[in-house]
Amino acid sequence: MPVHRKRAEIATDQVAFEAFYRRHVDAITLFLARRVDDPHTVADLVAEVFLAVLDSPRTYQPGLGPELAWLYGVARNTLSSERRRAFKESRLTNRVGGRRVLDADDLARLEERIDAERSAREVFKALADLSERERTVLELVVVDQLTVTEAAIALGIRPGTAKVRLHRARRKLQALPLVMEGAPG
Repeated sequence: MPVHRKRAEIATDQVAFEAFYRRHVDAITLFLARRVDDPHTVADLVAEVFLAVLDSPRTYQPGLGPELAWLYGVARNTLSSERRRAFKESRLTNRVGGRRVLDADDLARLEERIDAERSAREVFKALADLSERERTVLELVVVDQLTVTEAAIALGIRPGTAKVRLHRARRKLQALPLVMEGAPG
């Protein structure tokens, strides 16, 4: 089956989308739990990522890399949009309003995942002195375990550019052991 047809099926075929969702929901949830400490927000963002997939399955280009690298790019964009929206909203309204209700099991599962990713969030806080460009490549390679090429795909940059940014970030953060343990550059 041609790839363009397979991509279109994700948006139109419930079975194809469900299989796609099941293949990637855990990875996307962990990606977001590393970056966000609120289970309601994580649940909402995971849903938004997969809604974005339904809206634009044709943006995935298999020749550029695997589905998961593309999905990390979608998740990163979704998270950036949410952060901009939340910043604007925090000036105007109480952040609790407008959230969907999670049942006790959903909340417990998300809290477990968030707790499991606590050390990763602490590393993110330590990365504040890096430029945004260096930090995002480092996060994708070290924390999310993408290859440098996959990180470049997720960021929409050339692999050589990603390698340079990763090298600079690692050089600046040599004292953090987790940073030096990631996937090879």
